[in-house]
This record gives sequence, C-alpha cells and structure tokens, in this order.
Amino acid sequence: MKSHYLKLASEPFEAIKSGQKIIESRLYDEKRREIEIGDEIEFTNRDSGENLLTEVVGLHRYRNFETMFERMEPAKFGGESKEWLLNQISEFYPKQEQEKFGVIGIEIILKV
Repeated sequence: MKSHYLKLASEPFEAIKSGQKIIESRLYDEKRREIEIGDEIEFTNRDSGENLLTEVVGLHRYRNFETMFERMEPAKFGGESKEWLLNQISEFYPKQEQEKFGVIGIEIILKV
C-alpha cells in the first residue's frame, strides 16, 4: 500500500467530504499511474488546508473525459450532468493532454 497526496479546490473537496463525490477524475499521467487499489490518497483543500484520508477502491481508465462521463453516472463525480462535468474539467485538462495520457477515475471511500 502506498500513500498519495492530491490537492483540490474547496467545492470538490467538500463533495468528497460529504460523500456526494466518490470518484476523482485526473489525467492518467506518470504520477497517477502509480496509484493502485488499496492505496491511500490524502486530499488537501487548497483554500483551507484541511485534509481528508481516503482509500482507493476502484480505478476506471478511459481515453478521454467525455467517454468516461458518458459511461459512468455523473453524480459519482459530484456533478449534475456530463456537460457540467466536461465544462468543469476543461479548465484543467486540455483535449491534447487527455489524448496523450488518457484519463482515470479514481474511486474512493473515506477512511475514518
């Protein structure tokens, strides 16, 4: 088991904390390729510095976010629709990076 550390804006952080968001979406780059089921991820709220400890219970790899959000329920990502999620994620990850690395949905549960 490894430990990983990721930062989040307040809105997705609070959605994980409340249990509304159970999948964190990221590029499947070198850093994320190290994540395995059973690993821990500590999320830090960029604004408050608050931390949440989670355990990885699933990994969902796709070519791009559009395909991932079409095939999985938007609510699991803390979103209301595929379009809303794509709008949010496009601020962080351009299409060319998605095509280069692929994407991953990291399914998590809170550790108490």
